[in-house]
Amino acid sequence: MKTPISYAVSLDEQDKLASFRNEFYLQPDTIYLDGNSLGLLSKRSEQAVLKVMESWKTLGIDGWTEGDYPWFYLSEFLGEKMTPLVGAKTTEVIVTASTTVNLHQLLSTFYKPVGKRTKILCDELNFPSDIYAIKSQLKQKGYDPQEHLVQVKSENGRFLKEEDIVQAMTDEVALIILPTVLYRSGQLLNIEYLTKEAHKRGILIGFDGCHSIGAIPHYFSKWDVDFAYWCTYKYLNSGPGGVGALYVNEKHHGIEPGLAGWFGSNKTVQFDMKHDFIPAETAGAFQIATPHILSAAPLIGALEIINEANIVKLREKSLSLTTYLMNLVKEELEEFSFTIGNPTTDHTRGGHISLEHEEAARICKALKAEGVIPDFRSPNVIRLAPVPLYCTYEDVYETIRLLKDIMVNKKYERYENKRNIIA
Repeated sequence: MKTPISYAVSLDEQDKLASFRNEFYLQPDTIYLDGNSLGLLSKRSEQAVLKVMESWKTLGIDGWTEGDYPWFYLSEFLGEKMTPLVGAKTTEVIVTASTTVNLHQLLSTFYKPVGKRTKILCDELNFPSDIYAIKSQLKQKGYDPQEHLVQVKSENGRFLKEEDIVQAMTDEVALIILPTVLYRSGQLLNIEYLTKEAHKRGILIGFDGCHSIGAIPHYFSKWDVDFAYWCTYKYLNSGPGGVGALYVNEKHHGIEPGLAGWFGSNKTVQFDMKHDFIPAETAGAFQIATPHILSAAPLIGALEIINEANIVKLREKSLSLTTYLMNLVKEELEEFSFTIGNPTTDHTRGGHISLEHEEAARICKALKAEGVIPDFRSPNVIRLAPVPLYCTYEDVYETIRLLKDIMVNKKYERYENKRNIIA
């Protein structure tokens, strides 16, 4: 390696966030770079789950209103703890359901086709589940997705041009759904700019924040974003299948949700058991069913850690780690036909790096065999996410050293160039 490991060691010694690494369960001889798919378990999250289980064990039904974290108010409690990460008011965020369920809720609420405004605008690089939900909502309202779903094209299969998105904001568009960060390439869109342009044209706009919340500071209220939704098991470390979350701008509070359910009720009358739905006056109105308490519990500890670390400082370290990673790729792997498939400028890059290679699937398998946990995305992307809470500069250095060894000695040839069931 041209750059000595001593440089990585010195960066780790200067890292003011280094102590948070001790909060997580890290496996010996393993470098975990897949936190953009599933974050690691923290000790505080584990303890939070045990506390909630203790409430169930000792309080039974009274756990809904008693104990350290009363379940009846847990969704609102966690939503409030999440507001610093998304730049929202405490009444604008609720922790509930899952990403796709929340998208269905928001689509059914805010997609109101009128006259020639019948189309939903998104992009061709969006995560498939979002597209499935959008198409199904169009069909529910009697519209053909082939005609009424507009997907902005990408010139290179990696990035979107924001001017192309704006150009597609025609007077036939009723609603816009976009990712904050593209899941393959890691491109970070200019959320504030796109929101302003949508509103100039009288169009509501919402964002999928799955690949940015917990990695990048957002200011949804200041930017006047209409709504957003995201998962919590990536950078927020809530665990597999962890509960989702959503944001609804306060200007839309009071609108009856498209999908009503009793946990969206005003809490003061919820247990009156009347058949007339009285929604909450906050984002809580967009809840549908009883919260998944045991899936939400890990967030208690996870959000505590993230807020202590501070999302702005986490972003600074993330950018530093990914810059270091890209520099090492350029220095050490130039001869092996890797392409950096993510934006290289800080203000357009999310929390992960996308390396493209025709042998990507088998290279990922070889990395895993060497103790590095990457992420493969079809057809040729190796995603590497040095999460600032628990990854180090030395982790990055060692990853590139091992990757170079894999390429020099063609260790990847031991494996089939085909993804596993879960990539």
